[in-house]
Amino acid sequence: MTRVLVLGGSWFLGRAVVDAALAAGAEVTTFRRGQSGEDAPGVSTIRGDRTDADDLRRLAEAGTWDAVVDTSGFVPRETLAVARALEPVVARYVFVSTVSVYQGWPTEPLTDDSPVLETPADAGSDFGFDGDPGPSVYGFTKAGCERAVAEVFGSSRAVSLRPGVILGPREYVGRLPWWLNRVARGGQVLAPGRPDRSIQPVDVRDVAAFAMQAAVTDLAGSFNLTAAGGETMEDFLHACRRAVGSNAEFEWITDEDWLVAQGVAQWTELPLWRIYSGAWDVSSARARAAGFSARPISETAQDTWQWLNSSEAAVAHERAGEQGIAADKEDRVLAAWRSREPM
Repeated sequence: MTRVLVLGGSWFLGRAVVDAALAAGAEVTTFRRGQSGEDAPGVSTIRGDRTDADDLRRLAEAGTWDAVVDTSGFVPRETLAVARALEPVVARYVFVSTVSVYQGWPTEPLTDDSPVLETPADAGSDFGFDGDPGPSVYGFTKAGCERAVAEVFGSSRAVSLRPGVILGPREYVGRLPWWLNRVARGGQVLAPGRPDRSIQPVDVRDVAAFAMQAAVTDLAGSFNLTAAGGETMEDFLHACRRAVGSNAEFEWITDEDWLVAQGVAQWTELPLWRIYSGAWDVSSARARAAGFSARPISETAQDTWQWLNSSEAAVAHERAGEQGIAADKEDRVLAAWRSREPM
């Protein structure tokens, strides 16, 4: 039986990885502090903090594993310590990274071989800088985490997964939940940008499935994980409307410079809306060649709405408060759009 260690395991992607591992018949251990979320049924849980050397030593003494899937690494020097502690007792290290590690994100089209931000494996949490648009401290530090894992485990035993925006059941950031709840409220909904703009959000369960594939096969290196790009922002909003069964009508504000000038924040006030050309132009050709596939956005929207209306409590997270435009501001922007002078 395959033995898998998951760093994290109670929130969103971590929980989806646990579910995928259990469904595959693996024996699963999670390592987490236990300060938020619930332990998944059917797993062994070791309490501990990845920043504590004694906890890491205790974890390494708990057994051997065929693979570790790290969903909670953000600081290079901390990930370096985790990798060093686990290297003697883990065969493969699957690290969940992000497309933000690329130098060109979100302004340029990206492939699996695009240049990555340069960050030392022992960098701290504040390494790098935030550009607008351009690199971010988040991207720099994730790139350093990738380097840390690769330095310790080598090129044949390390895998870095680079998803774009992840949506789906148990999402705590709140992007898809905000849109679903807004569309459920009905009325005139501000729809940003061109209806035919291709978007590439990926379902959390598809990322988890590929993480498990990487854990139990001989995959190595880095893999972008994004949807193919055949679906559009209009497809997304219509999927939300079907999922919630509302009578909402979408009013498309296609002049994006005008929308920005109204003080509407990209990515947060209108989740998934970003004007930079590379934001939704990330190839996942390498992962697809290895068997990765992404389900349609309609399925993600439907299942997320069912989860939102289930008895399972969402995990409270500060980032959820950043999502969504206030109703009065949305009304003001729509009124201004309707009354603007013809171009």
